[in-house]
Amino acid sequence: MLPDPAQKSPAAVGILGTGSYLPSREVTNAELATLVPGADPDWVARKTLIEARRFAAPDEAASDLAAKASVPALERAGIDAADLDYLIVSTSTGDSPQPPTSTLVQELIGADRAACFDVNVVCAGFVFALEMARSLVSVRPGAKVLVVATDVYSRILDFGDRRTAVLFGDGAGAAVVGAVPDGYGILESELVSRGSAHQLIRVEAGGSRRPASAETVANGEHYFRMDGRGVREFVAEHVPPVLQAMLERGGMHPKDVDHFVPHQANGVMLQELVDLAQLDGATTHLTLARYGNVGSASVPVALDAAAGSGKLLDGDLVLLAGFGGGMAVGASALRWYAN
Repeated sequence: MLPDPAQKSPAAVGILGTGSYLPSREVTNAELATLVPGADPDWVARKTLIEARRFAAPDEAASDLAAKASVPALERAGIDAADLDYLIVSTSTGDSPQPPTSTLVQELIGADRAACFDVNVVCAGFVFALEMARSLVSVRPGAKVLVVATDVYSRILDFGDRRTAVLFGDGAGAAVVGAVPDGYGILESELVSRGSAHQLIRVEAGGSRRPASAETVANGEHYFRMDGRGVREFVAEHVPPVLQAMLERGGMHPKDVDHFVPHQANGVMLQELVDLAQLDGATTHLTLARYGNVGSASVPVALDAAAGSGKLLDGDLVLLAGFGGGMAVGASALRWYAN
């Protein structure tokens, strides 16, 4: 069937502005060693390349961090919160099971007209939410979407487990998504889930299968748990093929990538990923030395830092990659629009 000449092609959709917020309390490896048995500062730096992380203040929750990251993103996009059509929050550490954290962010920033919902794909969540935002704008050209990723992992860490407690911090990152000129914006995306590996990253209690109780708390089942070796093997096996397949589908090659913005999981792991994905020629943007692993916020925090550094130039090819609990992988290739 021939295309209808009157039917317009889908508008290009991209990022109009970014923002981030990291809590003021910095926890260095030296301070962390006083909280986590066996977490020698040199050992932490050598194994993870992390030197510090931020912890939220006692009165800060995921919605507070998200709201503070949203403000600069909206300012840079030149959009008022009241003009947003959708607000998507990616988090696995929301303020509470109900209501959606996105509705709390809506109230904090005054996005009264926006339809709000949360997504939980753990550390891959921002890229998943970005693709959802692209879909919304594609079917409703002119719509403006705020995507915010926010996590407060310091509240669910077991500081007796040095394997996980040394990795994580708190933070939020945001991006405003809307129509951009042809040739710019999101070119290709790939979202992958591997539920057979769901046990690699988990919080065992607090849901409908094992509701919170005195017993589950006493057993530490409300804490974050991770099989670090299993996650590392998963990333090495699954992430490079996802990136390669997505780039090939879009007629791109790893050598074409100007900037690589990965989930800030572990510095050593990321070095291995860059090699396996043949992305040595790209500039890899890392924030984990200062902020650690901030969960779903890792990708947008690193993207905002890259944008603020002046290194992202108009027309550059940027590759985003998130991966984490589920297990899940989200990848997006976009032509940067320096509006």
